[in-house]
Order: sequence, then C-alpha cells, then structure tokens
Amino acid sequence: MSDEVMTARVGIAVRTKNRPWFLERTFRDIVAQEYGDWQVHVVNDGGDAAGVDRVVAALPDDVRARVRASHNAVSTGRSSAANQAIRGLDAEFVVLHDDDDLWHPSFLDRTVAHLDGHPGDIGVMVRTEIVYERQTEAGFVESGRAPFWHDLTEITYSDLLQVNRAVPISYLYRRALHDSVGYYREDLHAVEDWEFNLRTALVHHIGFIGGQPLAYWMQRVGVEGELGNSMYALAAEHDRYDRLVRDEALRAYVRDNGPGLALYLARYIQDEVGRQLDERRGPGQRLMDAARDWRRRRRTR
Repeated sequence: MSDEVMTARVGIAVRTKNRPWFLERTFRDIVAQEYGDWQVHVVNDGGDAAGVDRVVAALPDDVRARVRASHNAVSTGRSSAANQAIRGLDAEFVVLHDDDDLWHPSFLDRTVAHLDGHPGDIGVMVRTEIVYERQTEAGFVESGRAPFWHDLTEITYSDLLQVNRAVPISYLYRRALHDSVGYYREDLHAVEDWEFNLRTALVHHIGFIGGQPLAYWMQRVGVEGELGNSMYALAAEHDRYDRLVRDEALRAYVRDNGPGLALYLARYIQDEVGRQLDERRGPGQRLMDAARDWRRRRRTR
C-alpha cells in the first residue's frame, strides 16, 4: 500500500502487535467519530504484517486512503513505536489511540473544539471511564465499568507528580508540543506517557473536559501475553520505570541543591507514617503493645 496519505488536522497514532481483532475494533471506533478530518498511522511493532495488512485492506476506499501502515521486523518497544507513528503523521493535532482502547463518538469533535477555543492550552485531556472486558469465543465483551479519577477537575503538575491522571486515549495535543519538550523517551518501556506529561505540564497548560466520559480505558483483568493490556501485563515494568523516573529526578535535584532536603524528608515521612499508624491503633492497642515490649525487654535482661 502507498505511504502517501492526505494531510488532516488530527493525526491518530496506533500501536499494535498481533492483535487484528483489536485493530479492526479500533478502525470502527475511529470511523464512528463525529469529527472526520483525521489521518491514521499504524505501527505494527514486530507482529504479523499480513494480519495488519488484511485489516487495512478491508477498509472502505475512502478510509483506507487516510491510513498508513508501517511494519517493524523486530519490536522496538512501546515508546519507539509511538514516536515512529507520530513522525509519520502530517497533522496539527496528535493523539495516541492504542489498539485496545475506545472513544465516545464525540471525542475528537469536543477536543478539537476545545483547542480551537483555548489557544493557550497545549493539549486537552477528557474525563475517562475504565471499561472491564472478558474474553469470549467471539472476542472481548464488556463486563463492567468504573470511574477513573471521577473527581478530577483540572490537570496540574502537582497532581501528576503523585501519579498519572490520564491515559493516552484521553489526550489530544498540538503536534508542536514535540518541538518544545521532545518525544516519548525510548528507554522507558512503561510509564512513558506519564513522564512525557510531566515534562509537558512543567512548561505548558493542559486543558481538561469534564462531564460525560469521552474516552474508555479498556482493561482485561487476568489476561496475559499479547492480548493483555499494559496495566496488568506490564505491572512489574510500570513499577520499575516509575521508580527509575523518580530516582533520576531526585538525583538531579540533589546534584544541584545538595542532599539536605532529601535526607530530611526521607526521615520525616518515615516518622510521620509511623505516627499516624500509631494513632489509628487506639489507646487499648497501644497499651497492649507497650506491655508486650516491656515483657520482651525483661526476658532479654
């Protein structure tokens, strides 16, 4: 198929690997959008090329004309695949649509309108809903829903320091952002979107659309391997890279400012957590613990 794809205001980056059922659902989701000025770049990161080509070839001619597919013979990783997909787009706005997540039909219409009306926002995130799904012989079907940060009203740097407040499916941003803060870090094979959001929120304002959820973060509890979603299949990687990012930032701060504040906070937090846990035990439990400690000390004399 041709690499030539018409320009559009919205560029949709899709990462996939050996999941044709999900990829077919992704295209149904994109085509169902009320906003139609989009293009798609699918990056098949080391999966079966024939399966992706079959899905794209089955699209209607007018849709297929707006789709480009690239195949990596060997997987380059989640972050690298995202960057590859984005670099292959010629659009004013960018959004990562991972092949297993979904949108409300109004997602693009509402987010593009927000950025048109708020030129000071580098991007916009939307209220998101977690959708649980289970596997059947015919594919995956919804099995339940849960809110994702239901009380969120704005995107702040201080909140992002604690934990990510968005997932890629919920975030449309101006492509020019990459000229400002760079691309996704390719040495991070998880939490790459959180680290990118931290860099962004440090220097830019990110808008937020509340109300009805416009993005759906699909989760498949207990499903492993290529059909799993990263929240569960890459749980250990998420924890590892979260710690790595935080440790890098701490070491950079200490190099510039010395270890004083870091040393103080490390001990203060430890003592404060211990104090709060002690308060929750109640006076009766504290007396029993004190008596137990006294008897232990007597036995060791």
